[in-house]
Formats: sequence, C-alpha cells, structure tokens
Amino acid sequence: MKYISTRGQAPAQTFSQILLGGLAPDGGLYMPEEYPRFSADDLDAMRGMDYRELALTVLSRLADDIPVADLKALVDKTYTAAVYGHGRTDSDFGQVTPVRRLEEGLYILELSNGPTLAFKDMAMQLLGNLFEYALDKAGQDINILGATSGDTGSAAEYAMRGKHNVRVFMLSPLEGMTRFQQAQMYSLQDANIHNLVVRGVFDDCQDIVKAVSNDLDFKSLYRIGAVNSINWARVAAQSIYYFKAYFAVTTANDQKVSFAVPSGNFGNVCAGHIARQLGLPIHKLVVASNENDVLDEFFRTGVYRPRAGAETLHTSSPSMDISKASNFERFVFDLTGRDSAKVRELWAAVDRGAAFDLKAHGLFERVAEYGMVSGKSTHKDRMATIGMAAERFATVIDPHTADGLKVGLEHRDPGIPLVCLETALPAKFEDAIVEALGRKPERPAGLADLESLPQRYEVLDADVEAVKAVIAAHAND
Repeated sequence: MKYISTRGQAPAQTFSQILLGGLAPDGGLYMPEEYPRFSADDLDAMRGMDYRELALTVLSRLADDIPVADLKALVDKTYTAAVYGHGRTDSDFGQVTPVRRLEEGLYILELSNGPTLAFKDMAMQLLGNLFEYALDKAGQDINILGATSGDTGSAAEYAMRGKHNVRVFMLSPLEGMTRFQQAQMYSLQDANIHNLVVRGVFDDCQDIVKAVSNDLDFKSLYRIGAVNSINWARVAAQSIYYFKAYFAVTTANDQKVSFAVPSGNFGNVCAGHIARQLGLPIHKLVVASNENDVLDEFFRTGVYRPRAGAETLHTSSPSMDISKASNFERFVFDLTGRDSAKVRELWAAVDRGAAFDLKAHGLFERVAEYGMVSGKSTHKDRMATIGMAAERFATVIDPHTADGLKVGLEHRDPGIPLVCLETALPAKFEDAIVEALGRKPERPAGLADLESLPQRYEVLDADVEAVKAVIAAHAND
C-alpha cells in the first residue's frame, strides 16, 4: 500500500517511509492511496479476536511493508498487562479497552488504562516501538518535535523515554494545562526528553511544529519527526479501539453503533472516520466541541473558521482548547472526493488566517454521507454532566469525557448503541471534579505526590527560530 499527500504534490510512499516524517513535503497529511476494506466475512472473523489480534489484523492492512512476524512482535510488545493492565490479571487483560455499560444501549469506552492515564497512550506506546524498530533497521536517529494541549505530550514522552536514537522536543502552552498534566511531563528527568514551554496557546505551539516541519532543509539536517496526530501511524493505531468497542456492544455485523468523541485536533474522531472507511458499520460519529467550537460551527454551517491565538479560550476541558484542527484536513480530503487541488485551495485560505465555506463549493451536503454530526458543551454543561454521571450511573468522568457524553446524548438514536469515548482519568483534572462533585477524584497508586516532584523545562517565546535553536543545540546529545 502507498500513501499520498492530501495536497497532491508529494511522491507516494510506503508506511515505513512516512512513519518518521510527520507532514508531507508539500505541507499536506498522508492518507492511504485507497482504503482497504474489511468484508462481512472479515468482520465475522474479527469479532472473536482480543485486542492484540485485532491490532495485528487492522495494522497489517495499513502497514503491509512491515513483515507480519515483525508487526506481531511489535503489537505483542506494546499491548501488555504491564503497560495497560492497571491491576488486571492476564486472563482478562485481552480487553485492553474495556467497555463500561452505563445503561441499556449507552456505554463508555475506557481508554485511560495506559501509563499516562489518557487515551493518547493507546497509540503512542505502539508508535514508540515502531520508531525504535524503524530506526534500528535504518541505522538512524531522530529528533521528535511535538505540541500538546495536555495529554499528547506526556503520552509521547512516556512512550519515548529511554528509547535509544530518539530525542523528544515537546512544546506546551504556558497556561491552560492542569497541574497534574504539567507535572507528568515536566517531572521527567530522562536526558532524551526536552520540555519547551511556550508563551502562548496550543495553536501557537502547533503552528511552530508545522513551520519547522515545512522547513525541509532544517527538517532533513536535524532529522525531525512527529508524534502529533499529523503522524498517520498515530491515527491508524487509534482506529483499532473502534473495532474493539463495536464488537463488544453488538452481536452481529448488520448492527450499527454510534460513537461520541470529544474533539480538539480531530485526530480521535478522524480515527473513527478511518474505521468507517475500512468497513466498520458506524452509524454516527458525534463530534463534541467545548467553548472553542470551530468544529461544531463547521458541522452546523459548512464554515471552517479557525480562530486567532488570542481568541482561543482557556476552559475546564483544556485538552480541547484548540482552534486549528490538524486532522480535519484528512476528513475534508475524503469529503472533496480526494481532490488535492481543492484541498490546496481551501488550506491556502486557512494558512492566510481566513475561513472557507464548503456550501459555497457545493460540498457541504456530503457531510451527511459520512455520518458526522456535532454539538457544543460549556463549563456549566460539563459540570452538570459530571454530576449527572456520578448520581445516575455511579461513574466519575473527566471533563472532556463529559463533553462527549453531553453531546452524544443529544444525538442518541433509539435502538442504536451509543459509545462515548473516554479521554482520561478524572485524577488529571482534580479542580474540575472538586467543583462538580465537591470531592477529589481517586488517584492511581504512586501518583499522590506527582506535583511535588522536581520539574525540568525551558520557557520560550512563541518564536520558530528560538525553538530551532534549542533543537540544534541538543540534536546530537
């Protein structure tokens, strides 16, 4: 299988060739030249698989240039009870992402069983092992540049810490993340981890990552790679848990399921879109926004209008405080019928700080064909939803999951299971839980004093050249 750029001006490459690079040379995002499709017989065979078997089945279609035996070893190394077990025994470990029933037809997909207690671990741990495998085969090293609004950074750093031939430079905004999220990252003392705190918002961090990635000479000289969900392998790996959840809540493959997804950078819901394109019978993908409602505005009106950095609001679901959704370009590529010239035209406007209107291009009507709907949740909504879930379902959820549950319930259809994707454990958002419930959430063992650990980071202006200088200074450490 070959991968092509959404902007159509980069050569087609294999999975292994795009694994380490992030953005395509033309500034676009890589997508499969065509989606492999699982047949009804394939789905029947997959229904009885555990998580590792499902991961191997899905990834072997998308990464067909990696020998199956090698891919199996990587999957088996990644999805272990030691990494995702959280006290489960080997006999029940195969779920990895258990589905929690709230009531008939309503479920939460537990995605917080990894080392940083957030859904990003589900793909990031695999990505770390894929990077190490590819670098060892090529005899190369890599400098990973990423941006985080809360959970991506810690997941990436915990996946890459101690990996040989890998250094991580992670940008995070000066304000917005919780103390727990900051401490998870900044307390790491590994020599290959560099936390760069930017005086700005997440979108400033993401813009710097893209600017560095688009400087092809610098990218080549300093061997820059990406772990944000602009990296295709991240999104591909996240599609696996949609299959696992679907089989967990259905009994036959003629049934459909809807998924409610808290959305900031559109990577998690894009993984659901990919699963649907691979043949999974998904009814609706419910895109839940917070007060930074760029995506909800698009799905209601057809207008995609990223906000300027100063317009991005700090909210109580901070990992969703994003106004430029990188993975949205992947969805629009499919929405246009894979018209790369149209995508270049649309994103030329975005790169100028302007908006585009798909109704004016005669394309907005196609959104319904992909089963995408949306809604918005505010601080008041998420506090109420956290309270409702605790009282009605005896379940404490984090504020992002609350956004997903609130919007998901607004789009729930009778007779069709609704699965709400969990974002993280509530412990990562203590202040919000205290406000909603009047008590602190439980913390996993060993994390009681996380915020008191020594922290190591460097504060920088939102300046591309300043970030490049740090990379250049440490690129060969």
